[in-house]
Amino acid sequence: MTDRPPLPPFTRESAAQKVQAAEDAWNTRDPHKVSFAYSPDSVWRNRGTFVTGRAEIAEFLTRKWEREREYALRKDLWAFDGNRIAVRFQYECRDTDGQWWRSYGNELWEFDEHGLMTRREASINDVRIEEQERRIHGPRPESERAATFPLR
Repeated sequence: MTDRPPLPPFTRESAAQKVQAAEDAWNTRDPHKVSFAYSPDSVWRNRGTFVTGRAEIAEFLTRKWEREREYALRKDLWAFDGNRIAVRFQYECRDTDGQWWRSYGNELWEFDEHGLMTRREASINDVRIEEQERRIHGPRPESERAATFPLR
């Protein structure tokens, strides 16, 4: 099995690197690329959906990004300990009817010794927004790396 650095136990710096790598990967909207950050038997709770394994993760993400168009995400490190990281995030997208949404959430992550995520639990709330209220436009520019994203 190939390692996916940074590896646990995490420091503040390595946890922040892991969070930024996840943000970058999810902003590609490539379900198969994203799925390789997870262990082959990774378990997820995403809102009320439960997913197990890379194939189901890729299927879930494919359906997600078919519905959530122009998806753009920001993640912030909240806390870390050993092989666990807590993250808060926001993303914006528009649905198939053209309505824009901002989604706020928290994730709990657990990693194996190879740096692959074995568990992901996500709680997410959605807020309707107007297009002119958008503040997330594509991947985070280099100049904004490590910047905390505002709550509102």
